[in-house]
Amino acid sequence: MEYIKEIFKYLKRTSPAQNEFYQAAEEILISLKPLIEKYPQYKKHKIIERIVEPERQILFRVNWLDDNGEIQVNKGFRIEFNSALGPYKGGLRFHPSVNAGVIKFLGFEQIFKNALTGLQIGGGKGGSDFDPKGKSDNEIMRFCQAFMSELFRHIGASTDVPAGDIGVGAREIGYMFGMYKKLTNKYEGVLTGKSLNWGGSLARKEATGYGCVYFAKYMLADCGETLKDKKCLVSGSGNVAIYTIEKLYHLGALPITCSDSRGMILDEEGIDLDLLKELKENKRLSLSEYTKFKPSAKYTPIAEYEKGRNNVWSTPCYAAFPCATQNELNIKDAKKLLENGCKCVCEGANMPSTPDAVDLFVERKIAYGPGKAANAGGVSVSQLEMAQNASMLKWTFEEVDTKLDGIMENIFQTASTTAKEFNEPSNLVLGANIAGFRKVADAMIEQGLV
Repeated sequence: MEYIKEIFKYLKRTSPAQNEFYQAAEEILISLKPLIEKYPQYKKHKIIERIVEPERQILFRVNWLDDNGEIQVNKGFRIEFNSALGPYKGGLRFHPSVNAGVIKFLGFEQIFKNALTGLQIGGGKGGSDFDPKGKSDNEIMRFCQAFMSELFRHIGASTDVPAGDIGVGAREIGYMFGMYKKLTNKYEGVLTGKSLNWGGSLARKEATGYGCVYFAKYMLADCGETLKDKKCLVSGSGNVAIYTIEKLYHLGALPITCSDSRGMILDEEGIDLDLLKELKENKRLSLSEYTKFKPSAKYTPIAEYEKGRNNVWSTPCYAAFPCATQNELNIKDAKKLLENGCKCVCEGANMPSTPDAVDLFVERKIAYGPGKAANAGGVSVSQLEMAQNASMLKWTFEEVDTKLDGIMENIFQTASTTAKEFNEPSNLVLGANIAGFRKVADAMIEQGLV
């Protein structure tokens, strides 16, 4: 479609060397072709040209002192992408891989993910190339305070409400909230993922992983299947992966893998969830320690992975849950999964499958849940945390979890109904992209040229 191609040319000229952003934009915009052809008002109002440009891009320097008294310098980012549906909402990521292209891809995806939830939140993302690994608590505190000393100018409870992401958990949120409160003299729900002691929501920690499994449950129910007694592969060992594994157990499935930046665990008896939480949540250790406590499991370091492959996806399974990071599952991995009988892939991470892997899943008509739909549980419960803060109420774990389950069912039904509307009933990529885009686009048209 020539119209879309011209927009890609524009993006590559005006946002050079942002490959992750190009990938995210291409995946979404190409699938909009049937919508644009059927409803020309979106082209008339130049919605695509407007939606690919962030409303605001904030880039700043972060100076902080390490434990040796040495000055360290990092880059800070906040991309406030689209506020048509509500305040900007999206996480902060602290990781060495963070750059403008990564943050823009995450922020762009967040627009449509948030729209799919049915909640009143816009899309944004932020972070820094700061690496929390190997840093002391005091160094992390000083960095978070320095980061917030600039970010505070741009956020607020009804303006932009960041959350956590990779490298940013309750500890980091706490340090940033403390500095925000000191600088503004306001005690408000400006960050989500807060401690339960001071405004956090029950089930927030579990939300992305739980939501991903709920989405898989509804995808499979639509095919007359369940996860009960099925072998499942999970990548990652952070927050999303841990609580994906936990919810899989709740539904009677058998998760047998997890991974980190150094290697993977294969435990045919089922991942020992208590041991995984102890290693990763409490002690922050490598998964290589797992086999010391569970000798029957197998640890494979990354150095021994097959070249050009992620070995997590090599074991026969019924369902796979990529929960680590972007582009972790490529075409070779996808072919291996299908060869080994995988019937369902549900994404807990943001854009974890490469475009050719996604195309293969869609072509084979397996139950494939794209990240912008399947991993929307985290931002959904973040918004529920905002609602609790605004009303000064606190809901029970069961209340929040029940609302999360309902939101994920609604996201599946919305994506599925939209896919059927455009005559591709098994293509939830198309369904999710069109449904999310259409909601934001209609709001932009109604709010005028702003």
